[in-house]
Amino acid sequence: MTLLRTVSEQPPASGVRQGKGEGRRLTRLTLGVLLLAGIAQVQAAVELKGWLEWVHEVQMRVLENGLVQEVAVSAGQHVGKGALLLRMDQREAQARVLEARARVARSLVEVEDAERALARAKELFDRGLIASEELKDAELAQTAANAEAQAAAATEAAAAVALEHTELRAPFDGIVVARNAWNGAVIYKTLQQEPLILFAPDDRMLARALVPINVLRSFQPGQAVKVRVNGALREARIYSLGVQAVRVEREGAVYYLDAIFERRPNEFLRPSETAQIIAP
Repeated sequence: MTLLRTVSEQPPASGVRQGKGEGRRLTRLTLGVLLLAGIAQVQAAVELKGWLEWVHEVQMRVLENGLVQEVAVSAGQHVGKGALLLRMDQREAQARVLEARARVARSLVEVEDAERALARAKELFDRGLIASEELKDAELAQTAANAEAQAAAATEAAAAVALEHTELRAPFDGIVVARNAWNGAVIYKTLQQEPLILFAPDDRMLARALVPINVLRSFQPGQAVKVRVNGALREARIYSLGVQAVRVEREGAVYYLDAIFERRPNEFLRPSETAQIIAP
């Protein structure tokens, strides 16, 4: 602006009179530059109104039929990775684990017996006291004992997995978004219309805005932006650009534009709160 005034106010060179046409041309040039500068200022700070969302939500369901024994969390509770969320009645699953362990113990004893019998048969065969068929029978018995031991170990592993499936634990640090189970409820694994626990990470959140396609094209994934939440500006980056239109209006289709930012410790933020995405 100072430069423009300096140019327009500079007196004409000695012996040269500035004509009215030239003055009008300078005036139009000055106005044009000012207009472009104003447009640049508008384009330099694009502010999109939007709202907050969780980065993603995990729907947690049990994989076995049973009775809910304990629900250890409530909606809105923050928990760490691995924390117990829900436990089913485990008595039947625990009994299967014990039975599988007993089978493993018996199979190991049978393997030891078969190995001793094979060693004795080899010794007798070397001394010429038994026929080769008896040695082969001992070898087959030892192979069968090893196979049984492997099957018993597999059964124990499956029983242990089934026992794990009677519990829901937090897959990461996060927040309980919804709780749809209570102590004493009977759950069928094929009839869980709603997740028993809805869980989301709470260390980051999304600021989401609806934008037309021309605005969407002006952003790139990973682009640095700012997000205004509760009057404070946060450093953020573009997380995703909408692929499918949310809806089609008279002016055209609109899409989601998501910016991700870090949530501060002990900060109370919830989806649907007002937010703004500000692009430089």
